[in-house]
Amino acid sequence: MRIDPFGLERWFAEHEHEADIMLAESGVRSLDASRFDLDPGKLGYVIPTNGDPEFRASVGDRYDRSADEVLFTCGTQEANFLTFLSLLGDETAVDGEGGETGVGSGTHAVVVTPTYQALHAVPDAFGDVTRVELEPPEWELDPGAVADAARDDTAVIVVNNPNNPTGQYHDEAAMRAVYDVAVERDAYLLCDEVYRLLADEPQPPVASYGAHGISTTSLTKAYGLAGLRFGWIAGPEPVVERAWQWKDYTTISPSLFGQHVAKQALGAREDRILTENRELAADHRDRVADWVDEHGLDWLDPVGVNAFVTVPDGFEDAEAFCRTVVDEASVVLAPGNLFGFPSRFRIGFGLPTEELADGLDRVSRVIEERAAASDAAATSGGDA
Repeated sequence: MRIDPFGLERWFAEHEHEADIMLAESGVRSLDASRFDLDPGKLGYVIPTNGDPEFRASVGDRYDRSADEVLFTCGTQEANFLTFLSLLGDETAVDGEGGETGVGSGTHAVVVTPTYQALHAVPDAFGDVTRVELEPPEWELDPGAVADAARDDTAVIVVNNPNNPTGQYHDEAAMRAVYDVAVERDAYLLCDEVYRLLADEPQPPVASYGAHGISTTSLTKAYGLAGLRFGWIAGPEPVVERAWQWKDYTTISPSLFGQHVAKQALGAREDRILTENRELAADHRDRVADWVDEHGLDWLDPVGVNAFVTVPDGFEDAEAFCRTVVDEASVVLAPGNLFGFPSRFRIGFGLPTEELADGLDRVSRVIEERAAASDAAATSGGDA
């Protein structure tokens, strides 16, 4: 088994520690720890290791699921990883006593792209992946294309909604049509929903659709609590149970600190946190919209805090543009070739307001200086 290098993470590793401003970050600015009680008591494992049962039950209520249909994880990354491990295999899964879990077999995944690389690279390492590409400029989900890509050995259909990097929020009708495809193929629909609660009117989560729906998420993006590394899987008990078996071989239990603060973030503090973050996302989206218009660029007005913007004139492609920006302005953007679209770049606008304004100004200077140099070269050539 092999897996492709994670291009976005390698790009960040190359640039983010030395650059002044991260305009490629995909979440909301981090909340200060002082807003929470940080004393969980004795620093042992979370027991049971799938998470506090009462807390899992309260999270499950959000999906019309029971406590046994929720598994706490170290972020959404682990939630997705464990789900793929649980679903993609040649043989029917067995439980700890040798009995079948009820998780069907299959080695094929249908993945809607562009998306976060882990959502196609991990299942590709375990099995076989067919991508269904969203098409610019609207990036609309086509259930018919998903149905055409699905096969008898399809174990899971994967959608990220709202989508990273485009910011497209696929409507509920399209999502339910894709769910029906999963049911017809006796597969599961896995939806990474980390940006869902940044929408003004969030749609129902996929795990609430029925027996074939799985939702993964965390407190990282919408809540601004990336450092907690706290997420979860919500879905059918056989899948969640098998994911827990795999978790025994990864992180064993969620973070004790993470669970302790998560109870507060999902409790009395939740409405205030989400209201603040939605207001910040809306204000920053308007600022970036003006910036995009100012430079004659194109994007889909996004839900969340990411947008996929066309590369300005005067640059060969997104990588050339983003390298110029980091070298000359000390600002990190994400080149679209990392998502399969070299004519676009991803910009994240969930960072603090002053940093966003400074970062946009710096990128503007790079664009304007390139345009001025191009005009000067054209004038010089004409005079000759």
